[in-house]
Amino acid sequence: MAEIKTKPTPVDVGAFIDAVENPIRRDDAKRVCAMLERITGEPPKMWGPSIIGFGSYHYRYDSGHEGDMCRLGFSPRKAELVLYILTGEPDEAEKLARLGKHKTGKSCLYIKKLADVDMAVLEEIASDALSYMDSKYPRP
Repeated sequence: MAEIKTKPTPVDVGAFIDAVENPIRRDDAKRVCAMLERITGEPPKMWGPSIIGFGSYHYRYDSGHEGDMCRLGFSPRKAELVLYILTGEPDEAEKLARLGKHKTGKSCLYIKKLADVDMAVLEEIASDALSYMDSKYPRP
């Protein structure tokens, strides 16, 4: 089985965020980082080369593939912020409808800039995602 590349690294989160070129994306990353740290109660940690994660959980698929991943996370990419906070739960669609300008992937929320979204709704989505993770993957 291939080695999992997305795992905790010793890279300094603050230095990683400070190196984000776009000043708006850099400031947005600082805000998202502070929000997720407050919501999770976990310090930020780099996962792989570009994901800032909070907490961790162990997963195992029916195929036998298993590993560890952050409970919640985000990445300040060049084109947009990518937040790994979507659960696919039925009530999530209603919250996303209230969020503001965004795109979604399977478990990813894409935001160009935080000024385009309602921060209270974003916090609600992130808090719900943490509750979902805690119920599906209880903390030790």
